[in-house]
Amino acid sequence: QVQLVESGGGSVQAGGSLRLSCAASGFTWSRYCMGWFRQAPGKEREGVASMDSFRNIDYADSVKGRFTITKDNAKNTLDLQMNNLKPEDTAMYYCAVKPRSGLCRRVSLYDNWGQGTQVTVSS
Repeated sequence: QVQLVESGGGSVQAGGSLRLSCAASGFTWSRYCMGWFRQAPGKEREGVASMDSFRNIDYADSVKGRFTITKDNAKNTLDLQMNNLKPEDTAMYYCAVKPRSGLCRRVSLYDNWGQGTQVTVSS
């Protein structure tokens, strides 16, 4: 059974930083995608950053240059370092994993999700 547990959310002022972490367990796929997604009130869930089993990384244009996704294979964690945060980054952030690589930021392809962690950025 796949388990994903996010941590690290919180409230910061614009320009600040937060680091999210996702502890993953219960899957043994040799090829997979893992990613961070977010959903703001009244908006659709969107892919923020993803990494596949080949360590290919993809970012949404809105976060390029500000967010960095990393994976620690020894700890099986997926982290998202978020710098220069903006009020529009305010959302619930979710970690997700799917078998097979490719299209790693496509929300509809994921069946395994964490419970989410709230990020609030004030101006």
